[in-house]
Amino acid sequence: GCFVFKPSAKKRKLSERTAHGFGGENNEDAELRFVTCQSLWNQVKLETEKVQENLNKQLLDNLMNFLSRSHSEFQEKTTQWTCRMKFREIPTAALVLGVNVPDHDLTFRSLSDFLQNNITPYIALLEAKDCPGIKNLMQKLMGQLMSCYIDVDSLEDEDYMQVSQKKIRCSMSSLVKWYESVAKKTDSETPSKKRASSSRHWQSPPVVVILKDMESFTTEVLQDFIVISSQHIHEFPLVLIFGIATSPMIIHRLLPHSVSSLLCIELFQSLSCKEHLSTIIDKLLLTAQFPFKLGEKVLQVLINIFLYHDFSVQNFIKGFQLCIVEHFFSQPLSVLCCQLVDLEKRVNSLSHNQCENIRRLPSFRSYVEKQESEKQVALLTTDNFLKEETQKLLEELHVYHENYVSILRCLHVFTSSLPKYPLGKQIRELHCACLENQVWKTEEYESSLQLARMLNKSDLVTMLQQYVEILLLSSGKEFDKTVEKLKEFLTQFQNLEEAFQEQDVSVSSQKELQKKTDLYHLQKTLLELKDSRRSKKLTKFEMLRFEVVDFIDSLVRKYLIPADHKTLHEIVYFNIATVLRGHLNAAPRTAVHAALNNPHWYLKNQALKCDGGSISNKAPDICIVYKLHLECGRLINLVDWLEAFSTVVMAAEEPNADTASLDQVDDIIHARFIRAVSELELLGFIKPSKQKTDHVARLTWGGC
Repeated sequence: GCFVFKPSAKKRKLSERTAHGFGGENNEDAELRFVTCQSLWNQVKLETEKVQENLNKQLLDNLMNFLSRSHSEFQEKTTQWTCRMKFREIPTAALVLGVNVPDHDLTFRSLSDFLQNNITPYIALLEAKDCPGIKNLMQKLMGQLMSCYIDVDSLEDEDYMQVSQKKIRCSMSSLVKWYESVAKKTDSETPSKKRASSSRHWQSPPVVVILKDMESFTTEVLQDFIVISSQHIHEFPLVLIFGIATSPMIIHRLLPHSVSSLLCIELFQSLSCKEHLSTIIDKLLLTAQFPFKLGEKVLQVLINIFLYHDFSVQNFIKGFQLCIVEHFFSQPLSVLCCQLVDLEKRVNSLSHNQCENIRRLPSFRSYVEKQESEKQVALLTTDNFLKEETQKLLEELHVYHENYVSILRCLHVFTSSLPKYPLGKQIRELHCACLENQVWKTEEYESSLQLARMLNKSDLVTMLQQYVEILLLSSGKEFDKTVEKLKEFLTQFQNLEEAFQEQDVSVSSQKELQKKTDLYHLQKTLLELKDSRRSKKLTKFEMLRFEVVDFIDSLVRKYLIPADHKTLHEIVYFNIATVLRGHLNAAPRTAVHAALNNPHWYLKNQALKCDGGSISNKAPDICIVYKLHLECGRLINLVDWLEAFSTVVMAAEEPNADTASLDQVDDIIHARFIRAVSELELLGFIKPSKQKTDHVARLTWGGC
């Protein structure tokens, strides 16, 4: 069934507010906010492109080595190539990209650009939807290689295509002749031209055919293409690249052994989409480079869509960019969401209305309540004093971000060294936990501390060394004393002479924890160790270990304070999850109801607007039928429904018409009614009833 729900009044007000243009009702500094938003958008775009280029670099290099080996064998006519020719094997790269299909287009675009810039100009990208048969495939292939447009519908004979006022047969033989003519033309070029082209492309460059979605190709098309290609593999260097979303085994499921044996397959695995997402989050969110930040609720929405819907990193980035636009659109003070270099100038240019907007922020009101009475009066009445305080608070917020990221990375190292992961294994999970609430008050954090108090010496030393490396690379200036303290711990561990028995106890406890995975045995072991410590005196190593864990705990409590506890966090943090969910999660039921109930919104025709519960006879037929069906019960009598429809439609007709014309009009109205009811059935609002043949059953209830 299809169920319709009414939106809340809050959402309706929001949609009315967004109709006022960029900046909403308050258009003050709208242009500056738009420029800032656009600049930040471009920075994010450049950074993500750079990240994706780095992530794909290894894959592209491996593919280049594969093509280089295949091509060198063809040029030198080596024994291996001769042997391959006997078996008619085609060099084939099986590129496993994963199930995140929306990201595949970008990967193939990068691959195509890389090959065209460095290896060969002869590249064809084929999709299953364009190749229902072998003739279509050959037309697409030759069309892309010869850089000409093919209109299949205009062809008199599908076996031929028009190229430079000549008809060329769409076959592998024609492709071979074309390649030989192009190769001869290249060889006959002047040395200077030849050097210029060879600096980019290889001599006698290979023809690379990329099947973007191999699983979607029909078995017959693949078989025919591979068999035909294998018969001409000794005449020109052909290389196939299969884009695979599932598993390499799909090749053997789609192709029989007689065909798959014609392929010399090498497997290539792209980076996991989860690892890709972690890198993107690390570069976009866990950095002080961008002043804009995502709140916990919004970040959780984006991650949930990624994990439970499409695994698409591109859609995650689009969601992040959408958050940027929505934040600068809806937050009048987002003009202050900028780099520190521009902050002073922008704060000083704030108007009185914007100062009042700052005073209305919940976090600022809480801040004012904690100040002395004189300062409270100054903050609430003097704009200049407010501007000075605002600049100071935003600078502190920037420092908080720098310190937060560094200590979060340290906490990730800390949790990664444990035998269990109560707080999660990925840094994004830790980030969400820290944004949500005070992480040190959670049971998972307490469990992590208990596990850390049982780590052996080598694990602790490795962890402290990583801490020092992270904090030395940090841009935060508050970590000099922290680094000194960590180095002091490392020195104490080096000078520590601990009894072997006590070390063995600690190591055995660690191994025992690693072996037992269920919660019951873990709790039992922890309680036993706790009781044993009460009964015996702690060693120097155990005392030092407790001291290290307590020091790490103090860093977490000091620097990983949730962002919503910081003053003026609303200026740089976007945390309106309902708005984002409304944009990203489609609500087709609501949209369909709005279109059928209020067609003037979509058609922009005020003549269709109705007051109250009336129905306009000028509205589209499906809108009239839909409104009438809302007045009916579970079963709708088609005869009554037709009469009501006819009454509404004929409301503006002249009563003095002759009988013949009336009969003709009735037939037209009857036909219009049948079409409208069929459309309503297609949309899922009604269905035929088995109880009564002249009735239909209603499937939706309530308004929207």
